Amino acid sequence: MNNAYSRTRKDTTTGRRGSWLLALMAFATLASGCASAPTSRSTLPWSNAQQVVVVVTPDWNANQGALRTYERADGKWRQVGESEPVTVGRNGSAWGLGLHPDPKAGPLKHEGDGRSPAGVFGIGDAFGYAQHADTALPYDAMQASHYCMDVSGSPLYNRIVDAQAVGAEAVAGSTEPMRLDLHSAGDQRYRLGFVIEHNPQARRDAGSCIFAHLWRKPAESTAGCTAMDDPTMTRLLAWLRPDQHPVFVLLPANEYASLHDAWQLPTLEPMP
Repeated sequence: MNNAYSRTRKDTTTGRRGSWLLALMAFATLASGCASAPTSRSTLPWSNAQQVVVVVTPDWNANQGALRTYERADGKWRQVGESEPVTVGRNGSAWGLGLHPDPKAGPLKHEGDGRSPAGVFGIGDAFGYAQHADTALPYDAMQASHYCMDVSGSPLYNRIVDAQAVGAEAVAGSTEPMRLDLHSAGDQRYRLGFVIEHNPQARRDAGSCIFAHLWRKPAESTAGCTAMDDPTMTRLLAWLRPDQHPVFVLLPANEYASLHDAWQLPTLEPMP
């Protein structure tokens, strides 16, 4: 510090001029970096995804959509398989909590709203009624004692738990038994499915127990999940691989089009 203050006026002026030049160069570099950030794939939380399941609906209030699957090769997405029909929440969709940035506009998902979460989400464990399934995903065989906790405020909120392990009182009030066939007259909807990782931080009242699962019948909407026929689910489970870091994307068509470039999403082929 003392040596700096003892410099001559010329040295000081030269130093200031050099500092300004360095500052301008740094600013230009920063501005360039900021300008490119939104379109840089490496900045996206899902930049390492090599598989993506895409569901697009006509608008926020639509309860039906189309499912497509894509693989990334040489930095480009290519579609795998055909587009398949799916159903979503009975009241449509709303922004969920996942890997995507906070939305600027549109409805927000909350518990019990009958909407499927929109955005980009991790894909969690597969589950079902059988002891094993044809999938590379971690698989959890459900028993009569398994529940997904949809009671906001519970310390187990948005988790699948076994009442034999946590106690019957801990799952009191849950409306999501994972063996629907044993609790609801043979219901097969959860016979095969996987977890869509909405609200992994279990934020209170933000929505819980979001799955991809079988539909009971075509065109029947859900309470907030994504439902499909048996062949589509079977294909998905056989195709998905954890080492490919797969993600699940659900968006209304207009939102998908506006976010396509910034989020590095696959280009949708026209439906036949």
